[in-house]
This record gives sequence, C-alpha cells and structure tokens, in this order.
Amino acid sequence: MNDFLDELHQRHQSAAATAFPATPAVKDFTQNLVNWLFPEHTGRVFTAYDVLADYATLLERQLQHLLQPMQTSLPQPAAAVAQAFMDAVPQIYGDLNKDAEAILLGDPAATCLYEVIRAYPGFYAIAFYRIAHRLFQLKVPLLPRIITELAHAATGIDIHPAAVIGSYCCIDHGTGVVIGETTHIGTHVKIYQGVTLGALSIEKEMAQNKRHPTIEDHVVIYAGATILGGDTVIGHHSVIGGNVWLIKSVAPFTRIYYRADGTMVAR
Repeated sequence: MNDFLDELHQRHQSAAATAFPATPAVKDFTQNLVNWLFPEHTGRVFTAYDVLADYATLLERQLQHLLQPMQTSLPQPAAAVAQAFMDAVPQIYGDLNKDAEAILLGDPAATCLYEVIRAYPGFYAIAFYRIAHRLFQLKVPLLPRIITELAHAATGIDIHPAAVIGSYCCIDHGTGVVIGETTHIGTHVKIYQGVTLGALSIEKEMAQNKRHPTIEDHVVIYAGATILGGDTVIGHHSVIGGNVWLIKSVAPFTRIYYRADGTMVAR
C-alpha cells in the first residue's frame, strides 16, 4: 500500500503543477456566459442596463481567473486572452442566433425560438461548441475540450472544439452525433441523430492531417449516416439518407439512399 500511495502522491503533485482549472469552474463560466447571452436559457434576466454591462466585466474576470494558472501554456497574458475572447462574443452571439433560427425552421415540432434556446439539446451543444471553438482559436489548451465534453455529457452530441462549423447549423434530436476534429461544415447544414463525421484511420501519426470530411453548404444528413475520411467532400445541396456509409466524395445536388433491397443509390 505504501508504494501505491507514493505513486498516487507523485501523480497528485504532478496534477497540481499542471494547474488546469477544475471542471465545475469551467462549467460555471460557460453556463454563465450562455445564460447572459440568452435569458431564455434559464429564465434569469438582467432588466437594468448597468447590471447587464457589469456582468460582461464579471465574465471576463471569471475567464481570466480560469486562465491565470495556465499562463505558461498560453501564447499571451491571461488578461489579454480573456479580453480577446470577450471581444469575439458578439460574433458568437450572432452565430448562435442563426443556429437557433435554423433549428426552429428545420424542426416542425419547434414552436418558437424560446423553446429552441431553452430546451433543445442541439442548441445547447452548438452553444458550448462555439464558445470552445473561439478559445481553441486563441490557443487555449484543454479548456475548449472540457467545454465540449460537458455538452457531450449533457446531450450525447460530441463535437470537437477544433471542428469548423458554419452558421445556421441545425442539429436535430442530436443524440449520438459525432463531429471530428478536422471536420469542416458549411452553412445551412442539417444533421440528424446518430450521424458520424469521422476518420478512416485512427493511427496516431495521422493526428496532424485532415482526417474528417468536409460538408458543403445546404446539406442534409439523415439519422445514422456515417461519413469518413479527410478527402471526402459532400457537395452542396446534397441529401445523405439514413444509415448511409460513405468514404468517397459526393457531387453537389446528389441524393444518396438505400432502396428496400439494400442497394445504395446515388441520384
């Protein structure tokens, strides 16, 4: 037991030296930011302008506090990274409003934007992704992955923070969706539950290559479809049917589906 405790002690000392923030603190910041941007999300409202503005400063300080112990891993001072992130929040907000609109228009069961923002897992996941993606662009280590994994745990939607996703993204139902690290998704793309945008190879030496597909604008991908490979491009305005397995590119305006006899058809 003593040897085991010695090993654990060394591990805890190593973890302390790493000094990444605790996961609950990361969740608290992300949730606070989403709640501030979208009062519909929890029903908490800031009716006074000054209080709303002061909360922006509080969020920036909260992020700086998370980043401060990671200073040696950041490309610039924690305060500068936090400020750069908050400068990008209006763009994040604009994209998320477009995502909410896409979900509302894309799901006949959605009655209003309030419902989408308050209750839809697709909106929750894309909100956490867009926050994480901006932090990833600012070269913040680990934190972006923690944020998207928080959304993954809550919704079953797994989006890597490095993936590039255009505006008006509609993830409908969402459970089981996987969007890999080097995936590129255009605008006005609709993705149903169980879709995998993954890699053909999982070899470690391929880590720096584009391993995941490119989905162009106005594509619909139905439930259970699997699209693999960094060279695979789904052309714009295509429709990928349910349970389709693709490892080759598809021309624009293509419809791919399985016939009753199990034959895959591309039209």
